[in-house]
Amino acid sequence: MEKRYLNIVHHYEKCLEKYGDSYLGVDWPNQEDAKKRYEIMMELITFRERNGSRINLLDFGCGASHLYEFITKKNFKNIHYTGCDISNSFIELSKQKFPDNTYYCIDILGENISLPVFDYVIMNGVFTEKNILNFEEMFDYFKRVITKVWSFTNKGLAFNVMSKQVDWEREDLFHLPLDLVSEFLCKNITRNFIIRNDYGLYEYTVYIYKNS
Repeated sequence: MEKRYLNIVHHYEKCLEKYGDSYLGVDWPNQEDAKKRYEIMMELITFRERNGSRINLLDFGCGASHLYEFITKKNFKNIHYTGCDISNSFIELSKQKFPDNTYYCIDILGENISLPVFDYVIMNGVFTEKNILNFEEMFDYFKRVITKVWSFTNKGLAFNVMSKQVDWEREDLFHLPLDLVSEFLCKNITRNFIIRNDYGLYEYTVYIYKNS
């Protein structure tokens, strides 16, 4: 079976080759919006964790580990970071930058995939671009990946997608209607989720929690 979603990976690797280790290298349009995404993603944890306990965090689709740089700069306490990406180019870059971190280079939809279970999983930018995939292909990919990653999640997971509430839609971006994501989560994952549409970008972020 052709893995058309690999075209998304190739797109990001081309960005890295062209722009290097930067926000453009992971195809974010500007630095400030990228920082805002990191803030919103980390609130998945700070919404629920108040006692300073140790948190095992998986940065799924970690790219160049810019989330880890944000965590370090903001001095988040008790976060044990692990990165995971399907791209060997990004994993090798991350390992060079942060050799003490643990990194996994895997296709989560491959056979016999094994990962530890993490308290929280952040999936920043994993589903914002669909590249050459049509909507149905990308929605199927989204559902399969969320379902698989959820099985390695102990407490909560965050992801972002492009909003349908925009002046115009780009053909290469994944604009996912709220009713479709809500229906999928309620039927297949959990009813315990929060939709963040309050941070000024043309996207929204969803927090999914295992416990109320």
